[in-house]
Order: sequence, then C-alpha cells, then structure tokens
Amino acid sequence: MYTPATFTAALILTVLCTCCWGSWANTFKLTRGYRFELFYWDYAVGVFLVSLLFAFTLGSRGGEAGFLANLRLASPGALWSAAAGGFIFNIANVLLVAAIDMVGLAIAFPLAIGIALVEGTLLSYAIHPAGNPVLLFAGVACALLAVVLIGFAYAARGVAGEVATRKGILICLVAGVLMGSWAPLLGRSLAAPTGALTPYTAAVLMTFGAFVCCFVFNPFLMRRPLVGTPVKASDYVRGPIHYHLLGLLGGAVWGTGTVLNLVASAKVGLPISYAIGQSAPLIATLWGVLVWKEFRGAPTRSKVLLGCVVATYLLALALISSSYQAA
Repeated sequence: MYTPATFTAALILTVLCTCCWGSWANTFKLTRGYRFELFYWDYAVGVFLVSLLFAFTLGSRGGEAGFLANLRLASPGALWSAAAGGFIFNIANVLLVAAIDMVGLAIAFPLAIGIALVEGTLLSYAIHPAGNPVLLFAGVACALLAVVLIGFAYAARGVAGEVATRKGILICLVAGVLMGSWAPLLGRSLAAPTGALTPYTAAVLMTFGAFVCCFVFNPFLMRRPLVGTPVKASDYVRGPIHYHLLGLLGGAVWGTGTVLNLVASAKVGLPISYAIGQSAPLIATLWGVLVWKEFRGAPTRSKVLLGCVVATYLLALALISSSYQAA
C-alpha cells in the first residue's frame, strides 16, 4: 500500500486534492441546461469506480495492508462509520450541486465548503489531534474570513432575484453543515482501536455509501426538485452521451481528490489534510471568476473583495501547512 514517506510528498497530495475538489463542478457547468438530479447518477458511479481503481492498484501493494486483506480484517464499526460518512456526504453534495445551479460556482463553493472546513477540522481534531492547534485553527479562521468576504462580494454584485438568492444561500448553509460531518466519521474509521481501515479501504466504503444514498435521496429530489420542474428516469436515458461521460468524469475527479486526501492523512493527520483540501473554494472561485465570468460587470468593490478572498485562503493554506512542522 502506498503512503507518502515525507511531509513534502503528503503536501503535494493535499494540493492536488484541493485542485480536484475545486474543479469537479466544472463538468456540471459544461452540461448546460442538464438537470443536476440526472447528472448526479453518473457522478456517483464515477466516484465509486475511481476509488476501486485506486484500491486495487496503489492500495493493494503487499501484505496485510492490501485492500482486500484490510477489508476482511476491518471491524464492523469502522466499515459502518466510513459508509455513513459517504451517505451524509452524498446528501450534502447534492445540495451543493443544487446551490451551484442557483447562485453560481464562485459563491456556492466558498460558502458551503467554508462552513464544512471549520466544522470538519474542529471535529476531526477532537477525534484525532494532529498539528499545532494554534497555527491550525488560525488557518481555519482565515478560511472562515474568506467565506465572509465572498458573501460581501456577492452582496455587492447586486444580482436580481432575492427569493431565489435567499433559498440558494440557505441550501449552501445546510450543505456546509452536512459536508463538515463526513470527515470526522472517516476519521473514526481510520483511527479505530482495532480493525481500522486503510485510506484506500475507507475511500471505497465512503464512496459506496454515497452510491447507495443516490437510490434513497436522488429519486425524492427528482420528484420534488429544489430547482425547476420534476424529472423522470426516462429523461436520464435520453440524455446526451457526452453528458453522461461528463458526470463520470466529474465523479472521477472528486473521487481522486478524496483518495489523495485520505492517503496524505496517513502522514500528516486527517485534520491537516482535510483542512488543506477544503481550501478548494480558492480553486473554484478562480474557475468561476476567470473562466465562467460569474462576476462580469460586477462593481470594483466585488472584485477587490474577491482579491481579498484569494489572499486570505493562501494565508490559511500557509498557516495550516506550518502547523504540521510546528507540532
């Protein structure tokens, strides 16, 4: 089983994770006019398949630490904890995708994942402390400041549609609270006293839980959507093939980031790897501003605030990274 031997290698993995987590939603943006309830079926499959790919390759290199061997030796509690984390993540992520559709990539990611960053890091640290707490939580505070600044930037943007905006922000908040709870559950499965999971096994169980959740939660949203009119299963079948491929790609991108994050946590601890990975809003904001032009025509105040968001997230990344070396 591959795990990073040095802090530098682990840091590279967390940065790559950040890029993956901050970029997957672009695949949904490319399916213009396609409903997220339909997109998400393919996305969940992509997430699960890529975790299996890593488990049977990098996660199966030798001995008792291999994926199948670890799966046999794992405790039921650890397995259930990882699967429950995936189930909760799936609900949170569906809500996040809906929020992206309602308020835009540059707003939904920073707001929802900013909340998840604070909550997830706090709970993960409580379960398994790692890193210098002063520097770690100073970095988390900077990330939270960035969330506040992105909210101000959105307000200064002056978009019409107050009801939809409030609904979208509320969905972002709920998604953030739920998103912050899956990492502690994964942390419990990785740090179980007996029968603990390897990062690769935890990723497979988590993504399996997310996949199962699709059959529970997604049909409900198809009948009672948060945005637009109800959709039918036949609409999925009639979807263009490249939309299905984009869904699979989006899932594979996010799943790759998750595996990299969990693998890095074997060296630096989950609180640090999770906190760095959840700096993904910086990447998402850059996509939203530079590629999707979500702030085109916005006043200068919005653009200045967005610049402050980038600066505070970079400071957060530096502080969180330093917390490992100062521990």
